[in-house]
Amino acid sequence: MTLWWAIAALCAGCYALKLSGLAAPRWVLEHPVVRRFAELVPVALLAALIAVQTFTEAGELHVDPARTAGLAAAVVALLLRAPFLAVLFAAAAVTALARLLLG
Repeated sequence: MTLWWAIAALCAGCYALKLSGLAAPRWVLEHPVVRRFAELVPVALLAALIAVQTFTEAGELHVDPARTAGLAAAVVALLLRAPFLAVLFAAAAVTALARLLLG
């Protein structure tokens, strides 16, 4: 039952955080430091999520060649300014092909 209490507390905390953002005065939200923080945090969190999903397995460091090849394909597609769906398709196709070839 402890897990459900933790989930409920996490939900309440997320709701309170969202509510505090909505209730914040405009002058706080328009401050340059807050704006810059709001621009950079999602990028950093997404990069961390990609790194964790790509290079870990069962809580340990594990470099999977297929995942790494898919990530490299996504980076190349992004550098070529491909649309988002094309980036996803390229990453998925290269990962699948690498898994097929590597066994």
